[in-house]
Parts: sequence; C-alpha cells; structure tokens
Amino acid sequence: MLNRTYLPSDIIALVVFCRLRYRLTLRDLSKIMALRGIEASYEAVRDWEPKLLPVMGDELHRRRRDMRRGSGASWYFNENYMLSEHRDMKAPKAFFHSARATMGFWPDRVTTDGHGSYPRAIRSVVGETVRHRTSAYLNNRLEQGHRGIKGRVRCMRGFKSHDAASRVSREHGELRNLLRPRRRHNQAVPASP
Repeated sequence: MLNRTYLPSDIIALVVFCRLRYRLTLRDLSKIMALRGIEASYEAVRDWEPKLLPVMGDELHRRRRDMRRGSGASWYFNENYMLSEHRDMKAPKAFFHSARATMGFWPDRVTTDGHGSYPRAIRSVVGETVRHRTSAYLNNRLEQGHRGIKGRVRCMRGFKSHDAASRVSREHGELRNLLRPRRRHNQAVPASP
C-alpha cells in the first residue's frame, strides 16, 4: 500500500495518526515534519490518509473488540453517528444493525436525544426489552463527544465527499474510544495491546 513512498512507513503512520488525533491541517503537518527534517508536501499527506486510515481503523476496531464488555452495556446515540442526509427511520435502523454487527450484542439501555424516529427504530430493530432513555442530562456525554469530530471538520473546511466523511468519522471514533480514560474504579488500562 505504501510501496512507492520515500519515507519509512512508521513515519507515515505517525503523520496520519497525528492528522486523525489532533486538529492539524495538512499544511500544519507538512510544516511540523519540516521542523524535524522530513520533507513531505501536504499533497503527500493527503494521499497517505485514505490509504492508511482504513487499516488503522480496522486495527483499532480489533483492539476494541478484544477489550469489549459483556452485555448490560449502554449505547448512546444521535444523528452524528448516522452519516446520512435525513433523520428518518432508515438511518437509525441501519445504525442499530451496524452497531449490533460491530459489538456482537444488544444493549440493555439506549440513550438518545429524543428525536421522533428513534423510539420506533429501537422497538423495531433492537426490541421491546431495551430501555430507551431520552433525558437531556444523560445525553450530555454524547453531545460533548462531538467536539472532537466537529473540530476536525472545522480545520478541514468540511468534507468534500461522503466517503471521506465516513472514513474520517469512523476512524476518529475508534481512536477516541481507544484513548478515552476508563472511569471504573480500579480498572486497569494497558499501555500496549
């Protein structure tokens, strides 16, 4: 995938990781690399991103599946997690099917922002046994979680295609989940996989 690059693949992976993790533009990354004596244009960084992000995302997803909790988990959900143009029944149904395939289990609780299509989608896809919560206070952690991706979109001046939005959003979420501090008492967080 990186056969024709003149830089080592670990440096390229670090640059793409920094692009995903921090609010840096392509030109910022190019300048930071130049400070370290590595010459790469911002076009090169742009070319590396679509090649490496899916690979990095798959690896992060694999790590998350290995650390997964059992059933009893809560899912927090709103429109930022369904990359679609409309907030209708089709989008949340597709999201819940995708989440089930990814996580491997149904949750005990689902917290949403209370949009009208969510309760029907939850009942029809997840089932009647799942508790649906719509409290504004319970959803605060989800709303605050959008800051990272919104900051990324702002410095990029938006996405130019649906594929780019999907790719960056998915991998940003995987990385955010990996780096998020765990809050359970006495829970060990390994430094390596």
